[in-house]
Parts: sequence; C-alpha cells; structure tokens
Amino acid sequence: MNKSEKIDSAQGPEPVGAYPHARRVGNLLFLSGVGPRKRGSKDIPGVTLDASGKVISHDIEAQCRSVFENVRLILEDAGSSWEKLVDVTVFLTDMQRDFAIYNRVYAEYFKDNQPCRTTVQVTALPTPIAIELKCIATV
Repeated sequence: MNKSEKIDSAQGPEPVGAYPHARRVGNLLFLSGVGPRKRGSKDIPGVTLDASGKVISHDIEAQCRSVFENVRLILEDAGSSWEKLVDVTVFLTDMQRDFAIYNRVYAEYFKDNQPCRTTVQVTALPTPIAIELKCIATV
C-alpha cells in the first residue's frame, strides 16, 4: 500500500475546515476542493456581499481566474504543475447563468493541457463562492 503524504500549501487559501490542501499517494496528487478566496483574506474576488453577508452579485470570470490561480499555486507547492493535471471536477452554483463564461475562461487556461473534466451544479458551497475545483494531478 502506498503511503499518503499530507500537503499544506504556503500560498493557497486557508482551508475552511479540517483538511489539507492536498494528499500525495505514489505519483498522484489529490487536491481538496479549492475556491477563489486569496490567502490571508476572507474576501472573495468577484463577490459583492450585503451587510448580512448575503451575496448581492458575483463575477464568475473573476472567480474562475482566481480559483485557477489558487490551484496552480497549490500544485506548485506540492511539487506538481498545471500541465500535470489529469482530472478536474468543477462545482458551479448557477450552471445556467455561469457555464458559458466559465467554459470560455476554462478553455483559455486549458488550451494545451486538457485534463478530463466533469462540471456539476450544486445548490451551495461552504462559503459564498460560485465555483470550486477538485483536482487530481501527477507528481
């Protein structure tokens, strides 16, 4: 059996629960769900909240670019890279509104490397974000 190594990224956003940024098993790297929040901040790029914390509006393009950057940072801290992604699961909170924009931005970032991809709509995510990625890469 392969030993599992926990990876905590110095650059990725702080986890919102009791989980690592990633786990390495053999030559595979499994990332926990990654959102668009920036390290050291509770602010979410592209999200406007009212005084009670309810989302007033969100910019899915800004969130996509931020979450892709966070994935890249975590991959690099774990000894992998964007080009080594082999599978990406994407969670969107509003497929009808956001899919076309997300799909366009995704195509920019994955022009050369095209990992397997699944995109699903979910009712909500743990924080007021509109996108989260779950990834598998090689090391």
